[in-house]
Amino acid sequence: MILGIETSCDETAAAVVTWEGRVLSSVVASQADLHARYGGVVPEVASRRHLELVGPVIREALAEAGAGMSDIERIGVTRGPGLIGALLVGLSTAKAVAWSRGIPLVAVDHLEGHVASLYLGPEPVEPPFTCLLASGGHTLLLAVKTQGSSERLGRTLDDAAGEAFDKGARLLGLGYPGGPAIDALARVGDPEAFAFPVARVPGLDFSFSGVKTALLYAVRDLDDDGLEERRADLAASYQRAIVTALSRRLREAAERAGTDRLAVVGGVAANSELRTALPDAALAPLELCTDNAAMIASAARFADPVSVPEALVLDAYASASAA
Repeated sequence: MILGIETSCDETAAAVVTWEGRVLSSVVASQADLHARYGGVVPEVASRRHLELVGPVIREALAEAGAGMSDIERIGVTRGPGLIGALLVGLSTAKAVAWSRGIPLVAVDHLEGHVASLYLGPEPVEPPFTCLLASGGHTLLLAVKTQGSSERLGRTLDDAAGEAFDKGARLLGLGYPGGPAIDALARVGDPEAFAFPVARVPGLDFSFSGVKTALLYAVRDLDDDGLEERRADLAASYQRAIVTALSRRLREAAERAGTDRLAVVGGVAANSELRTALPDAALAPLELCTDNAAMIASAARFADPVSVPEALVLDAYASASAA
């Protein structure tokens, strides 16, 4: 069995996964309600909450799996990218457990973890495929040829798609987290009501700053009564522009990479319109779209572990460029 630990942002998560990719347990303690009052994640608050939760979450994951630490043969933990203080809580915990029990440790890249969510049962996806990774902090296009490695084809030049959803939700007065709120409201709105722009930047990159600014101006042009009347239409049109950009670029990337198989992972993969727009894509299960530790344990199956004491010098990194 493999124990996964994930603390890159505002979810404290632990999971137990078998070598074959069967999820025996996946426990996620979300801090969304804690950060909702601030309209987004406060790094220091997140780190302190991780400290309180990481031990109990690991114990709950082991209990749900019917396992003890003596059954764990490897530990996978998120090393980055993410909030550095939050990452250090999970990484320090994993080091302590690995050292005390003599268990090999795998420091997992969070982005590869999202891709590895596709490799879990009961219907694992086999490479090669072209993958859209869209979350609150990252929006990437990846060419995945083998399990455990990927090649970056495109990225966002400004906001991530999930960040654009969160900022749009704040403009519409929908609160945090914004993605689910916009998705729910958009179902009763007209996606053709507003012609929001879909950026066409060179190559296979994304840009969401233009559509965010267009929403800002549209909201400013309405008084309070007008905003209340058009809120659902604004949400639907805004979501349509973001989904169009994501789905169009994914198909372009697959065509250039010469692969027929498409895949979508990350928190934005839970968006209902994106799932409808890409009916032929392999999608991460809804419970594995947002940050979780099962995907980290899955990724740990395809990487070389580090034994103690060498594992004790591993450090976290905040951005993908620092990996």
